[in-house]
Amino acid sequence: MRAWEAPSVPDVPGEGPRPVVHDTASGHPVDPTRGEDRAALYVCGITPYDATHLGHAATYLAFDTLGRAWRDAGLLVEYAQNTTDVDDPLLERAARDGVDWRELAASQIDLFRRDMEALRVLPPDEYVAVTDEVERVAEAVAFLQETGYAYAVPTAESEGDDLYFDVNRPTEAWTLGDESRLDRETMTRLSAERGGDPDRAGKRDPLDPLLWRAARTGEPSWDTVVGPGRPGWHIECSVIAGDRLGLPISVQGGGSDLVFPHHEMSAGHAAALAHQPLANAFVHTGMIAYQGEKISKSLGNLVTVRGLLDDGADPRAIRLALLSHKYSDDWEWFDGELSSATARLATWDAWAAGEPAGHADDAADVAARIRARVADDLDTPGAVAAVDTAIAGGTAVTPELVDLVDALLGIRLG
Repeated sequence: MRAWEAPSVPDVPGEGPRPVVHDTASGHPVDPTRGEDRAALYVCGITPYDATHLGHAATYLAFDTLGRAWRDAGLLVEYAQNTTDVDDPLLERAARDGVDWRELAASQIDLFRRDMEALRVLPPDEYVAVTDEVERVAEAVAFLQETGYAYAVPTAESEGDDLYFDVNRPTEAWTLGDESRLDRETMTRLSAERGGDPDRAGKRDPLDPLLWRAARTGEPSWDTVVGPGRPGWHIECSVIAGDRLGLPISVQGGGSDLVFPHHEMSAGHAAALAHQPLANAFVHTGMIAYQGEKISKSLGNLVTVRGLLDDGADPRAIRLALLSHKYSDDWEWFDGELSSATARLATWDAWAAGEPAGHADDAADVAARIRARVADDLDTPGAVAAVDTAIAGGTAVTPELVDLVDALLGIRLG
């Protein structure tokens, strides 16, 4: 599937430090490339049934920053992202609005592409629609059946059986709970809240996730080696990440609401399929609130990228507003965020357009500080502050420094 147009990224003299990021699984900062010259990134994509809200944008900007920092450190970056273009929320929204689910998905994917282009997010090398991978996912589910990791649960709604993953079957590279460090009561609650079905009769364990949903009347389905139906959520990412990037990948990324069950179960599926960990590090972004509640499609308190752009916002200001917060923090968007970022951007633009003044050595020091902050667990607020301090202190503006702001922070000045 086509991704979106890539923004140009300037070549900047020198190299930045190799980035270190916080690994949710271990709770420690790590170099997820483990010293190799290649970095493999997989970020969970959208379920395309509504516009890109600021929570989405902040997540993709965080991993865009990671990719930029890896490239600045001289690494080869390979990036894959999926789009879950068949899933219950999409089907429910299409039925509610009386539209074909495929048309709804296509329209929202196109909107997402335009939003990513406006924000100058680097596109993935592999942008993969789940509907293009159904047969491959079914083959993986068949393998899990053959090796005893998958089992059937009959359903009265279909002639076929639903297939589930046995979380208690031993694997070489995964044990339930390692990724999230959550107790069973919490995992059961989160499973129910985030697409699982812990109360489903016939399962061996309430936490066992769905691998394959047998065909139901009125739902899309595909004829495959495991019978007609469609994939479960978690197995999609396991298969796409492994096929496109090879395991283990450097980073599995997404919002913190994906820690459990999505990334937990995706890691379990990968271990059962490949006898390898899914990733060297699991990196998660915080949640953004608005009007006192987490931004959520279900709550309807959306602040969308498209809405801000349609109201005349400079996309660079939106990017700068989001990068002014630490990617892993939970925080709240206030209407003044954009006006503050717009004022800051005007100051940066004026500085970039000015005549060089001060000492060139100062500019080199600022560049080193920007690189150091971004490499230290994507500390973009620290990098933004370094630019502010440089401008306030009369640091010489140089083409190399302006290019570095563009290359690492994705903000083209002047």
